[in-house]
Amino acid sequence: MDKQYHEVIQRVEKNLCGFLYNTDERYINNLVNAKGRSLAEARSLAAWDWTHGVGLYGLYKFYAYTKDEKYLKFIEEWFEDRIRIGLPDKNVNTVAPLLSMACLYEVKPNPQYKAIMQEWADWIMRDMKRTQEGGIQHQHAELENNQELWDDTLFMTVLFLTKYGRIIHNQEYIEEAVYQLMLHAKYLLDTKTGLWYHGWSFAERGNFANALWGRGNCWITIFIPEFLEIVELKPREEEYILNLFRNQVDALCKYQSEEGMWHTLIDDPSSYLEASATAGFCYGILKGVRKGYLNRDYLEYGQKALKAVLDGINDDGELMRVSYGTNVGRTLQHYKDIPLVKMHYGQSLALLALIEGLM
Repeated sequence: MDKQYHEVIQRVEKNLCGFLYNTDERYINNLVNAKGRSLAEARSLAAWDWTHGVGLYGLYKFYAYTKDEKYLKFIEEWFEDRIRIGLPDKNVNTVAPLLSMACLYEVKPNPQYKAIMQEWADWIMRDMKRTQEGGIQHQHAELENNQELWDDTLFMTVLFLTKYGRIIHNQEYIEEAVYQLMLHAKYLLDTKTGLWYHGWSFAERGNFANALWGRGNCWITIFIPEFLEIVELKPREEEYILNLFRNQVDALCKYQSEEGMWHTLIDDPSSYLEASATAGFCYGILKGVRKGYLNRDYLEYGQKALKAVLDGINDDGELMRVSYGTNVGRTLQHYKDIPLVKMHYGQSLALLALIEGLM
């Protein structure tokens, strides 16, 4: 890659590091006004949430690629700062930062990290709310989401459980992760396309608006290669999961726009083109090819997406056209109305895509 490419990566990384200490004021106000939390409770939740978790993971991957200890130090200091403030209530989304803590623990073991991760893993296994059939209920700080499965859950919670289970050699955690993936696929997979619906309700026995939402799908495109890299599976389990991945990517290739992006509703060209999903698809496809999960015919789609990501980064290192956090919608219009804003996960997904472009 040329010098200009590396300069773009440095801009995105610098922007992400500066942004990881920011909190979402809109989210804070919603927690205070709609949920009746104190301002201190709301700020604690907004300082340690899924957006930061995804952001940290991108930064850790950048460390893993560069081996530059300053990025490891930044992540350590981020955790020290947040632990000093006090960890928030446990939910699906607040688990997300622990994935990067597990990665950090592998290279810099810290008894405090181990104690935190064990406490949260025990909670996931014993006390986390479940749906029918033992699915992880996607309860987060704003909504209980009773009896609901969301595709976000696999990245936000299950990937940490997988990683930590491998680190401490706990097969029960790995088996739970495999089960959650299979159960989510059972109820979220659109068998007509190979894409995934955003959510499923056991209470209503349906997929809400039947939305084939972009960023929700990208969590799957990222999750599966990461998951397969972490665990050793039985051959038929691995075949099942690879087929999920390949069928999804086949569908994605059909819906990729001329400029290399995907719409926020993948199958709806009247919805806007969205950059965070595009970056996630780019990462998953390129990594899938590199790891041999996909054949090299798919490389052109990943490279086309990579160019779109590069074109979407401004002079300040910000990935533009990123949609705000999105709860499950009951209409397709709900997804079209989500505003475009700067978010941690947009920066991180861009960084993941750019790093994979170097591999």
